[in-house]
Amino acid sequence: MTKSFSAIRRFVVRPSAVGLLFALLAFGAAAQAPVKLRFSHTVPESDSQHKAALEFGKRVKERTQGGVEVQVFANSQLGNDVTLVTGVRSGTIDIGATGNPFVTGLAPKLNALDLPYQFADAQQAYRTLDGPVGRSLLDELSAHQIKGLAFWEIGFRSLGNNKRPINGADDIKGLKIRTTPNPSHLKAFQLLGANPQPMPFAEVFGALESGAVDGQENPPTLMLSSKMFEVQKYLSLTRHAYTPLVVIMNKARFEGLKPDYQKVLLEEAANAAAFQRKLNADGEKDAIAQLRAKGMQINENPDTASIRKVVRDETRKLYVDKNGDAVLKAMDAQP
Repeated sequence: MTKSFSAIRRFVVRPSAVGLLFALLAFGAAAQAPVKLRFSHTVPESDSQHKAALEFGKRVKERTQGGVEVQVFANSQLGNDVTLVTGVRSGTIDIGATGNPFVTGLAPKLNALDLPYQFADAQQAYRTLDGPVGRSLLDELSAHQIKGLAFWEIGFRSLGNNKRPINGADDIKGLKIRTTPNPSHLKAFQLLGANPQPMPFAEVFGALESGAVDGQENPPTLMLSSKMFEVQKYLSLTRHAYTPLVVIMNKARFEGLKPDYQKVLLEEAANAAAFQRKLNADGEKDAIAQLRAKGMQINENPDTASIRKVVRDETRKLYVDKNGDAVLKAMDAQP
């Protein structure tokens, strides 16, 4: 009888022990499950922004040994620029990349970065963005549930349209131009006699196609990747403003990560900035050549002095009247 009871007890206890073991293993696996972050941007997969986002995700996964996985959603899959910023603030999107003007409604001091003819060249822009001035501007977003990770780039903007060649300031008069919502961009085109129409990037191609606007201003690389040549005949390399791409993250999500993971995200966002900038620098000449081959008439040497004369001082004054001159002085002091 005793032997029989022991056999029954072994039969009952052992499955329970096995079940407990599996439960512990499952708990351990769940505890070590990777952190998954959704990264949204608004341009096509062929653009350097997307390639940089993929590189960022790859490096983050490698350095965290699979502890953090970044899933990239391109081409406004999770919404346009405005929706993206709202999603990052609310936490429905973990990380986003959007043009600087779409965050300046929250942190107006960042408008300084987009002022017409503020930067002489890309290297001057990078020294500002990657240094103390850039970090202080990113930190302006902290009060709005946003952690600024880094500045990537949209780049120097040039003017495309389907009405006429742009040789100088006078040729811009009367054109309906899609702009960003940056007050200095709106003011600049008003000063030039154009009719600026701010809208999210995702809506631009359709607006050009329908004739709702005559033109837009973006770097040649982005014009190529978004097929603007299908709805634009003329391109003038005015390079009238440099626009950073701001990589932002939900602040609570960032602060909820292990410090080691936070460090990796910041470092790899900066590394991806250098990666993307090189792609753009290497690709601009080729983009111009491809746009020309696809039928666009390109003016590589417009009279930019005539445009600068009209817009630079007035847009800087507008910025200073609203935000003071401390940021501009710090930027102007950069070599």
